[in-house]
Amino acid sequence: MQIIEAGTTDHFHQVVATHPRLLVDFHKDQCPGCRMLALSLQRVAGTAAGQGVVLLRAQLEVLGEPFFKALALRQTPTLMRFRDGGEVARLAGYQTPVQIEAAIARFLGQ
Repeated sequence: MQIIEAGTTDHFHQVVATHPRLLVDFHKDQCPGCRMLALSLQRVAGTAAGQGVVLLRAQLEVLGEPFFKALALRQTPTLMRFRDGGEVARLAGYQTPVQIEAAIARFLGQ
């Protein structure tokens, strides 16, 4: 799993347009659930399920609350799956590695 940090909203949109199999981690600083999800994502990154998937990390404090609201994000953490530039699904809240792997297989599979 390749991990990219979104530095700007333009960078976010560029990554979404460029990578056909994308998992986006919307998170914020000082969020316990976000830190737990980051650990789950690290575990998945080294597995077969994570191969060929790009993880884009989008932090509220970096991209801004208006950007998050425009995407209708209601909580952090939220995982959003994109395939060929379009959103295919989202999961709100903490997810275990098993749940993340199942989501990748279902929505981002080859």
